[in-house]
Amino acid sequence: MQRDVSLVDFILIRQQRKRSLLMNWYWIDRFTLFESGKRAHAVKTITRAESHLRDHFRFHPIAPASLIIEGLAQTAGLMINEATKFDKKVVLGKIPSLTFYDTEIVPGDVLTYEATADYINDEGSMATVAVKRNEELVAEGVLVFAHLGSDFNSKRQFAEGDLEDLVRAYGMYDVGVDADGNPLHDPSL
Repeated sequence: MQRDVSLVDFILIRQQRKRSLLMNWYWIDRFTLFESGKRAHAVKTITRAESHLRDHFRFHPIAPASLIIEGLAQTAGLMINEATKFDKKVVLGKIPSLTFYDTEIVPGDVLTYEATADYINDEGSMATVAVKRNEELVAEGVLVFAHLGSDFNSKRQFAEGDLEDLVRAYGMYDVGVDADGNPLHDPSL
């Protein structure tokens, strides 16, 4: 049976395709600690429902180390982004050091990502990071972030409103405090 696509359907499909071209790897579930410009902790529960696990060692699914790094980068990157009032385009620049002690992260594991800002300035930033399963250290290292300049003003990292929705969904304003220890306030409220 052939179905005619209405203009509304077409627009919705097109918007969804545009959104899927932008960031769609959400590798943290929520923040548990957030100190503006200083440090952040986030958790991620690994679930069998994640599509990449069905293809990565099919009968013994293991979370890829690259996605664990992505969780560290998102935790640190969002902390840095908030510290710059979301005025910078913050991207992972390089990983000068990162040591994994265990890479067998399986469905049911709960990871805690920890990021501490070493410095944040106009050109870039650096954070010391660690990931733990329970209290067991899985990996630790340093991530360096670039703050993209005006040449990238026309480039979008997120679909319109997604970054704001993302930090709300991650609970940044629920647990976050500013440099003086006062609760962070959602700027949209």
